[in-house]
Amino acid sequence: MNTQLDRLERRLGYTFSDSDLMQLALTHRSFAGRNNERLEFLGDAILNFVVGEELFKRFPQAKEGQLSRLRARLVKGATLAVLGKQFDLGEFLRLGSGELKSGGFRRESILADAVEALIGAIYLDTGMEPARERVLAWLEPFFADLTLVDTHKDPKTRLQEFLQSRGVELPKYTVTDEQGEPHCRVFFVECQVALLEQVTRGEGNSRRIAEQQAAAAALAALGVDDAQA
Repeated sequence: MNTQLDRLERRLGYTFSDSDLMQLALTHRSFAGRNNERLEFLGDAILNFVVGEELFKRFPQAKEGQLSRLRARLVKGATLAVLGKQFDLGEFLRLGSGELKSGGFRRESILADAVEALIGAIYLDTGMEPARERVLAWLEPFFADLTLVDTHKDPKTRLQEFLQSRGVELPKYTVTDEQGEPHCRVFFVECQVALLEQVTRGEGNSRRIAEQQAAAAALAALGVDDAQA
């Protein structure tokens, strides 16, 4: 196992002084005993601070809303899951038998949580500066792609603001169906807008994603582009 962890440390660009912290960061709650949830909580706080601080430095002319949207893009689960896949974290995770059988080592939410837990573990291992350095190094390719031009608001926010600007009541979202196993649910949502005769629909592995898709469909039906919203 030590050889395996050495391999992961090379991928992370960090060597742990306390290997137990690393093991804990890789331990999912489905595994017997202690798990990485507390480290995940800590890592999430550190990640948000480090990314916020870096954006504040890189974009001195950005407004608060722009900075918030840029940060949300960098700290979201999908971005962290990409990092987890780059590190091949799945092969190092300690999962319960049920999660193993259901492919938990590939699940984006589990990979993203483990990345946050590793950040928390690095902080406890050697302090804030090494944690900051690793976060910035891991996210540098994502930082490099950011501009203030493309910090568009999400579809739900844009739809709400569009309707409010025209004195129209806010959209109504309704979950019409849920399918799949508890660990991989698919939600189906309808969006009802007073300006449209037909409802619009969306689906996704969370209610939020499904609502965003339905809102995006409503914007398209209304002929609203980014400049108008």
